[in-house]
Amino acid sequence: MGYYIGSRAIALDVPFTDPDGVQRPANWLRNSTARDRELLGIVWQQPTDSGYDQRFYWSPTLAKQLNDEPAVDEDGKELGYTQTGLKTQWKATQEQIAQSFLAPSDWRVVKELEVNSSFAAAKTAFPTTWQTYRAAVRTSCNTRQTEIDACTTVDELKELLFGSATIAKTKEQQITDKDGKGVVDDDGNAVMETVNDLDSDGNIQMIANPAIATAWPADPA
Repeated sequence: MGYYIGSRAIALDVPFTDPDGVQRPANWLRNSTARDRELLGIVWQQPTDSGYDQRFYWSPTLAKQLNDEPAVDEDGKELGYTQTGLKTQWKATQEQIAQSFLAPSDWRVVKELEVNSSFAAAKTAFPTTWQTYRAAVRTSCNTRQTEIDACTTVDELKELLFGSATIAKTKEQQITDKDGKGVVDDDGNAVMETVNDLDSDGNIQMIANPAIATAWPADPA
């Protein structure tokens, strides 16, 4: 599933151009409201062209290469070059995203360098809020790249980059039989199951997804 404008998929944390030709930043989807998306014709739907994410898989049962590896021929003989894996590709994407966040404020840096007599004076004159933001963008980029490197499976990488911001809170509880008695195994140990944690009104409690990447900082403008 994912966000779409017509037949065009819109990925989370990736800049995109809306139907009016406006370039939207990488964090727009995460920060947008349902009304914001409705006004641009952005809908959440299940892709109809395939049952798998072609960014991460060759087929429903075949994941793409996760790490950089030597390219080999059909006999397993190395061809003398490295085949780029998903981690390297998505780390490069993070740099592109960071650049898209920094570019709108680049002129502020140039301005201070041009109107001040020295670099030190320019750095002092540059608003602290923007210095903090630009540093946070670079830090987030580095952190996200580290998180990508830490992934051990393609499924984990996909969840990191495109997982839902919130997930159902779960808890362990003992399975009960038809009479409401707790089920135990042959050794007398309680047989447990994982279930959604409900609030007092019977609604599923949602929590922040711990498996997704570090969020990008908010633009101070």
